[in-house]
Amino acid sequence: MNMLQDNNWLLSVGTFLPLVGVVVLLLMPKAQDSAIKNVALLTSIATLIVGVYTAFKFDYGQAEKLQFVADVNWISVIKSSYLIGLDGISLPLYLLSMIITLLVVIYSLDHVPSPGKPKSFFALLLVLQTGMAGTFIAQDLILFFVFFELVLLPMFFLIGVWGGEQRQYASIKFFLYTMFGSALMLVAFLALFFKTGAESFSIPFLIENGAGIAKTTQIWIFAGMFVGFAVKVPMFPFHTWLPDAHTQAPTQGSVILAAILLKLGTYGFVRIALPTLPDAAREWAPYIGGLAVIGIIYGALGCLAQSDMKRLIAFSSVAHMGFVMLGISTLTSFGVNAAMFGMVAHGLITGMLFFIAGSVKERYHTLEIAKLGGMLTAMPRLGWIFGFCAMASLGLPGLAGFWGEFPAILSAYNPAEGLNESTFRVFMVIAALGTVLAAAYLLWMFQRVAFGTAKTTSSHSSHDDLHDVTTHEWIAWTPLLIGILVLGVLPNLLFSVLEPAVQITLKAFGG
Repeated sequence: MNMLQDNNWLLSVGTFLPLVGVVVLLLMPKAQDSAIKNVALLTSIATLIVGVYTAFKFDYGQAEKLQFVADVNWISVIKSSYLIGLDGISLPLYLLSMIITLLVVIYSLDHVPSPGKPKSFFALLLVLQTGMAGTFIAQDLILFFVFFELVLLPMFFLIGVWGGEQRQYASIKFFLYTMFGSALMLVAFLALFFKTGAESFSIPFLIENGAGIAKTTQIWIFAGMFVGFAVKVPMFPFHTWLPDAHTQAPTQGSVILAAILLKLGTYGFVRIALPTLPDAAREWAPYIGGLAVIGIIYGALGCLAQSDMKRLIAFSSVAHMGFVMLGISTLTSFGVNAAMFGMVAHGLITGMLFFIAGSVKERYHTLEIAKLGGMLTAMPRLGWIFGFCAMASLGLPGLAGFWGEFPAILSAYNPAEGLNESTFRVFMVIAALGTVLAAAYLLWMFQRVAFGTAKTTSSHSSHDDLHDVTTHEWIAWTPLLIGILVLGVLPNLLFSVLEPAVQITLKAFGG
């Protein structure tokens, strides 16, 4: 794989800068709330500035090449190096992680969840950012694994300390599920390393040499990776940790979980599993596609059964990630492009929906859909924003959600060579039915929350709390709302960056 090694310090600065903020926070006295918030805010702004500069310096004419590559000897005993780089596939997700972190910090200036421990709360957010950015730039399997696992701890504490009533249960379930998947994934990584001659953990090296492994061996190695990444996506039937984690997490935790953490699994499939083990990917593709469409229908039916607004949005993520996995399972550049677009669109839209759910909880003191209502009359701006995001989530043309779902469904019509066309066309029909169900559950939720009059059945809820969108909320939400609209109208902004890199990644399948 070609690599461009100019500015090879840029990615390291962008990834580890949040840790500088963490060190500063740890040295500060607990009582200085406003100073702590300012340090967190300045750190996340500085990180995003580095990210934007990286995007500015990125050579879009060579988006298929790894750029800003740094390759430093790291753990020579196990032949693992500090190899990082960015191409058209990882750039959008790398930037998205920085944008989401900054917006979550801005939102948190006004909404530190109780117990009010801003120092540890903001420190965890910044550690989380380093783990997320690192996962997207890592080009060495051991380095990838370290960053992939790094996001576990801050999320565990965010849910376990600041979550809802069943937070301990949800955080332990999240941790155990992900650890179980990661253990199998690590075994798969080691098997891949030894079967390619035990020379290097470098992803470009493994892509060049992985295809030479015997097919049966590939299938077993792929199985380990499949479980590791599928738990993180989460794909049906590995999804059960997700509704609990989302429902119990504080708003900020839910937003980061939906917007970025669910993408680590799908990104792992595209970056590592498919290109390193092409024969196994072909064998596994129908099963991945099958589980993806089961997830689409199951997630949608799960949504229709929910009485809690946040839990409904969590189940919708299972369905949306099903569309992403369906696109990936076709092994075509059209399908994988749709999947990558779907990841970014889902990050913007579902992240936004969780922000809204948090603000609803703050105003109504409940997320029971039956106890909500009257949002459009009591808080018209919040009501309209909610309506806009619901429409984006159900895939309305002209908004970002459409370009993740529609091409993913379409791609199943013509899967890669060697895959059974009729099987994938059945998947296409089932996935299309999923979009009808998506419209049903999202419109049903919107109608019950936004129309009618506000109910005051809750013992400590009153109309006095029903204030419209605050300044901090406007600042945190506007970039997401603009992103949903701009990518909906100009999808090529993203597709043109993704396409060359996706073509190279799928070289083994005919690109």
